[in-house]
Amino acid sequence: MAVPGKAAAFRLPPLPTIGEIIKLFRLRAQKQLSQNFLLDLRLTDKIVRQAGELTNAHVCEVGPGPGGITRSILNADVAQLLLVEKDARFIPGLQMLSKAAPGKVHIVHGDILTYKMEKAFPKYLKKNWEDEPPNIHIIGNLPFSVSTPLIIKWLENVSNRDGPFFYGRTQMTLTFQREVGERLTAKTGGKQRSRLSIMSQHLCSVENCFTIPGQAFVPQPEVDVAVVHFTPLVHPKIQQPFKLVEKVVQSVFQFRRKYCCRGVQILFPESERLKKTEQLMMAADVDPTLRPVQLSMSHFSNLCNVYRKMCDEDPTLFAYNYREELRQKKRMRLSKNLSSSEQIEEEEEE
Repeated sequence: MAVPGKAAAFRLPPLPTIGEIIKLFRLRAQKQLSQNFLLDLRLTDKIVRQAGELTNAHVCEVGPGPGGITRSILNADVAQLLLVEKDARFIPGLQMLSKAAPGKVHIVHGDILTYKMEKAFPKYLKKNWEDEPPNIHIIGNLPFSVSTPLIIKWLENVSNRDGPFFYGRTQMTLTFQREVGERLTAKTGGKQRSRLSIMSQHLCSVENCFTIPGQAFVPQPEVDVAVVHFTPLVHPKIQQPFKLVEKVVQSVFQFRRKYCCRGVQILFPESERLKKTEQLMMAADVDPTLRPVQLSMSHFSNLCNVYRKMCDEDPTLFAYNYREELRQKKRMRLSKNLSSSEQIEEEEEE
């Protein structure tokens, strides 16, 4: 019996199962898009529970596919659900769900990598960055092919406080290959410590919630899947622009099995590489014989702060690109070899 004065929680009416939806609309997961369907509603419910209390929340689901997680989100009694789906084959099945939840669902046929999230939710939901997170959540069973570029894009949005973080410290609950999930949450010294570890943990509280075995998906991927929850931090652990932090971290992990100074070297042109590297390592108080996985967040913060100071002193430094220098040297060698061979041919003709 319903409690007097309290509205009953929303529940979807009886609908075809996800398996029946797949058969009805002749849906097949496309391998080139790394699509995998999750049919077990107990698991989709478990994913949605990791997002926290969703009653009256505004949610964006990324890549809903046939709508398994979508059903679990709607059954959590959300206020509004935005579905962003790139694959047009799934739209009719999602429209069926939309009709079953009148006024709750908005479907966008588009690419989440280019979709403008600043206008996705009502302005009144916006909160100050220092406040508790807004009642907005991003949830998604991400295709493996898009998961890493998408989380890097969103981490940059966190740093800039734009995109879905225009509204405040929007929380995310997303799936990744288990190995990627381990990288996102790896601690100092862990074998999975990587660029993703630093970029995510300096901006967010990151929790590897649980692992879903590969056999729970259709078709079955070769790997298990991690469910990871992100809450942006009020204060990032590295107080520098995203692009600068990314450049330093990428450089350090370029040679992950060597001493960290080897990666730091490629921040500088060859002509001043050894001198500048020694200067940076000493000023940052980082032992050059540590391996990249042994560097703490404090180490990376020091490296970024000192590198920023060096870039301020030499405005051309940040634009330096190690790979471009290698390409130029290769072109020069090829050009020199070509000139030498042409000269030899001319001498033989004489």
